[in-house]
Amino acid sequence: MSRSLKKGPYVDENLLKKIAGKKPGSLTIKTWARRSQISPEMVGFTFGVYNGKQHLDVLVSEDMVGHRFGEFSPTKKFVRHGGKMQKEMETKAKEAEIAAAQAAKTAADTAGGKAGAPPAK
Repeated sequence: MSRSLKKGPYVDENLLKKIAGKKPGSLTIKTWARRSQISPEMVGFTFGVYNGKQHLDVLVSEDMVGHRFGEFSPTKKFVRHGGKMQKEMETKAKEAEIAAAQAAKTAADTAGGKAGAPPAK
């Protein structure tokens, strides 16, 4: 549910005090205020937003204005689905990628060798 327009956006005053008089990009500002909205004055600053375990660095850009800090610092880690079958598919894909890279390298070496070799007598 959105906040009333009469009240205006919630921006933590402590964050505004911390960025007052400082240059954007100079340092990381640690914060626990995940519910605070990002204001235009914060653009260019790097905030360390706490996710319950550690502070994740969030570089504020113009696209983030109006969003909340908590949106950019996920609290839950996704553990992939699949198990054994998924692992086999990933290893096959990785092997295919390595084989393709080796084939490309071999092709580049043979093409480069012919072009730079002296003419045969």
